[in-house]
Amino acid sequence: MQWRRRHLCSIKMTWTIKRSLFRTHVAGLLSLALLFTVFLFFSHQEWLPGRSGPRDYPLAYTIRGLRAPKGEANQSSSLRSLWKETGYGAPKPLLNLSSQQTEGTAAEPGGGGGAGGGSRTGIVGLGDSMSSNNSLQKEMDVGEKLSAQPYRYILNEPFKCRDSTPFLILLIAAEPRQADARNAIRQTWGNESVAGGLGFIRLFLLGTGKSSDAFLQSSIEEESRVYHDIIQQDYRDTYYNLTTKTLMGMNWVATYCPLVSYVMKTDSDMFINTEYLIQKLLKPELPPKQKYFTGYLMRGYAPNRNKDSKWYMPPELYPSERYPIFCSGTGYVFSGDMAELIYQASLSIRRLHLEDVYVGICLAKLRIDPAPPPNEFLFNHWRVSYSSCKYSHLITSHQFQPNELIKYWNHLQTNKHNACVNSAKEKNGRHRHRKLHGERLP
Repeated sequence: MQWRRRHLCSIKMTWTIKRSLFRTHVAGLLSLALLFTVFLFFSHQEWLPGRSGPRDYPLAYTIRGLRAPKGEANQSSSLRSLWKETGYGAPKPLLNLSSQQTEGTAAEPGGGGGAGGGSRTGIVGLGDSMSSNNSLQKEMDVGEKLSAQPYRYILNEPFKCRDSTPFLILLIAAEPRQADARNAIRQTWGNESVAGGLGFIRLFLLGTGKSSDAFLQSSIEEESRVYHDIIQQDYRDTYYNLTTKTLMGMNWVATYCPLVSYVMKTDSDMFINTEYLIQKLLKPELPPKQKYFTGYLMRGYAPNRNKDSKWYMPPELYPSERYPIFCSGTGYVFSGDMAELIYQASLSIRRLHLEDVYVGICLAKLRIDPAPPPNEFLFNHWRVSYSSCKYSHLITSHQFQPNELIKYWNHLQTNKHNACVNSAKEKNGRHRHRKLHGERLP
């Protein structure tokens, strides 16, 4: 009898243990399902605000397209559709998003596809794919022809390299109305004094504003007469024409200054430690590199297929499941010979509005891999919290207003020789102040 009771008790305990384990497993599975649902939800949300483009925050590229697990696999085959119609070096008219073509028609490739007319090249069904994205449709459906030839120069500086060959050219993408930003750059990281006697050229790349704004154009022309650092061409200056703007800058380098050692393309809201860039990364005491391209490397990112997104990429324009390796357009550096190579490669690749992605596609066609920078913290496509120590050892930081740029640049110049020592003293001083006043230390 006593044995039977023990046996029944043992069976009851075994069942209790099994039931507890079952509940634990079910709870775990439900938790995993919930986490996976939350991940899918946030992966498709545009919850990161952007001021000027897809690279405003560190996670912006992750949000605009899910990161592929094998970023560099099978890229060559998936990219073939972008240039399968022509071989490398065979120029053809580029994609023209005129009102006629965005209705889904396509013209046969042919000559004379410049700004003056001729046949046009399009993609069947592109208009249908873009119709729900009003902002993209409005900006790109403006009847302008993306030409294999450079746009007409409104303002040019063709003699910048006539007397000497510069070591570095800064190509700075700026909007016509950003006079304050251009003046701040002239006073700070774009000032010739930072080059330490090396040849140095600063160029602002501009398109055109509204045709009705004659006062704005007049002020730009006056600014050009004073500073001789503005390249303006006859295309609409919009976010969706940033690829055109960048390629026009590269074409200027290839045409007027092909022997320059290095070029940096960057934006007007950036902090650039030009001195560190020249002395520590490019090292003028060494022979210039060839076929060199570096910046903040973006690996394995997939196109955003959300039609409501600013960074939507239609499958008809880019059918691949992932982008090739590219460098964030907030700031990348390349050897002078790359300007001509990239521009020529672009003549047989359909134009995409995501500039940094497009340049990465050109590099992939050229079979040139972007080189990782010697330090992963040199290039930043987000804003790095300021300290003289950190900023004395980086090249790029994003999202600066003109007054902030001047303030922090002047502070860095005052403290650059003992930047980290002074930074540590400032931090200790703040801690002592908070401790004396009973404030909570971070």
